[in-house]
Amino acid sequence: MPDQNSIRRLTFQNQLDELEKIHLAANEIVEQWNLPVHLGFTLDLVLEEAFTNIVLYAYNDKDQHEIIIEFENTGDTLLITLTDDGQPYDPTKKDDPDITAPISEREVGGLGIFLIRKMMDDVKYERISNKNVLKLTKKFTNEN
Repeated sequence: MPDQNSIRRLTFQNQLDELEKIHLAANEIVEQWNLPVHLGFTLDLVLEEAFTNIVLYAYNDKDQHEIIIEFENTGDTLLITLTDDGQPYDPTKKDDPDITAPISEREVGGLGIFLIRKMMDDVKYERISNKNVLKLTKKFTNEN
């Protein structure tokens, strides 16, 4: 059983090929902390969406930037914090897409943050010290 308040902090570069490392790290965390298997699937999708949005839209240069992902297990809640030094952007202010509209009439974009909001229990954004800080919360039980 993992220690209560287990924390893992990982640093990635602003490159899409880092997604494989994120996937492996998330799976390792799920296994080490004995988290429910279904939470692993949720983590994969949520992290892929959030990380991809940061890489594709947060930077207006081609420089190398660090994106920090921190995982915290409080025993019944998984807290995930993504921190980047990109342009300020609060994804929680984005309106949900109209998923009832025909595909040909839907506005492009916004589906990723919509999925994140639906899959997580809480999504919060802050701008701290010129950094975007996205906090994702998911409650769980250890019953696989």
